Amino acid sequence: MRQPHHPLHLLPPEAPSCCVDPGPDAAPGRRRALRTILLLGSALPLLAGPRAWAGFNFFTSEYTASRAELEQALGKQFPQQRGYGGLFTVVLRDPQLGLDAQANRLRLSMALRIASPLLQPSELPGQATLSSALRYDAATLSVRLEQPRAEQLQLSGVTGADAERLQRVAAAVAQEALQGQALHTFKPEELTVGRKTYEIGEITVLAEGLKVQLR
Repeated sequence: MRQPHHPLHLLPPEAPSCCVDPGPDAAPGRRRALRTILLLGSALPLLAGPRAWAGFNFFTSEYTASRAELEQALGKQFPQQRGYGGLFTVVLRDPQLGLDAQANRLRLSMALRIASPLLQPSELPGQATLSSALRYDAATLSVRLEQPRAEQLQLSGVTGADAERLQRVAAAVAQEALQGQALHTFKPEELTVGRKTYEIGEITVLAEGLKVQLR
């Protein structure tokens, strides 16, 4: 006997849960949960990949900056001109940043020029290399250079005792000029996520850049 034919009705495919629009009538808790899932889903590729030197990572509670970013921020504060004893003027320019992860210090190399009416010629070029620790200044939300130390200083066109005296002058000026210079300043809103406001913890110099712990 021939069976009666019943038409087959296909149901429309369900939309993926990540694409569902909760709509205006959905419960606020459900809408928040869906938004959280979407945000976490978009962050997974970042977590799975290699370290990205690009700002905040609240999953690991840290802020990172690359050497190039730090060098660019420092370069905006140069050239600098400082006087010494009313007799000398020292100009610092073109800073280049190095990273000493083992000592947890930065290394800064820069061109300098020292000038004085007592010198013949009146200006001498040179090169300085300094190292510096870092500190966080909570009042300004800034990571700053701390206790920079002249490691090497060379001046062209002078030798002997005169060179040693001028090197001491240039080193003192360079150390004073770099003390407290800001490498990075946070915005207050950057340190606040939801109801939590992060504080700055340990600052670590790495081979590729800088890591700041958030707590």
